[in-house]
Amino acid sequence: MEDQTKTIDELLECYPEKPEYLIFLLQDVQSAYGYISPESMQAVSDHAGVPVTQAYSVATFYQSFRLEPKGEHELRVCLGTACHLKGGQRIVEALERKLNINAGETTEDMMYTLDTVNCVGACALAPVMLVDENYETNMTAMKIGKILKKIKTK
Repeated sequence: MEDQTKTIDELLECYPEKPEYLIFLLQDVQSAYGYISPESMQAVSDHAGVPVTQAYSVATFYQSFRLEPKGEHELRVCLGTACHLKGGQRIVEALERKLNINAGETTEDMMYTLDTVNCVGACALAPVMLVDENYETNMTAMKIGKILKKIKTK
């Protein structure tokens, strides 16, 4: 915890102690740690001079902020129009069953985080799932086991 506090202090030093820097501070903390812990949120709100409730309001308003750590591997299923029409929701449901989590959650072993996204810009290859930064196209529920097995062997 000592190292994290030092790094947070270093991040805070980059900005004046003013409320208008709140979002920048939150972005930097998330960039450094992958999420914003309660301790980090308190440090940021203290530095920016805003109530911690206001900092949480900002962090929960923007979908790009995470308040919980994410897994080692991020699985993002596209639910844009083309992916939705071609079975994207079925892919999400199959992953939820296989991983025993809901979309937006992380497995207990911190191996996988499952999320949905509105569009990944690969409509012609729908349905699409991103595994970390790799596109898995023309997805089916049958492909899920093979993909998860491939991740584990890396």
